[in-house]
Amino acid sequence: MKKLMIIAAFTMLLTGCGVGNYSVQSGVEDAAFISFTDDAKQDITVTVDDQTYALKTVKQKAYKSGRNIKQTALNTIKIGPGQHEVKVIINGNDVFSKKIFLSTGEHKIIEL
Repeated sequence: MKKLMIIAAFTMLLTGCGVGNYSVQSGVEDAAFISFTDDAKQDITVTVDDQTYALKTVKQKAYKSGRNIKQTALNTIKIGPGQHEVKVIINGNDVFSKKIFLSTGEHKIIEL
């Protein structure tokens, strides 16, 4: 009898509630980020898909290749994932111009 009650309770748990469709979110923000490094910290003008940003580069440290860069409003652009046309100007000179592709949650570091 006890075994029958356990089976009945288990069956009710499986069929009684939770009917319907569920969506699962991965927790990754639907955005991508771009930061710029150079030998010295300096002011740059960045154009991404005809939108202009005033940023500062992050000083590159050769002994720390692949390091994580702290993302701040001064050195990082937050944009949607996908393909983007990126141009960088330093002191009136074009120093970088390229189409790039960014995945969701990706933080691309461009060395100038």
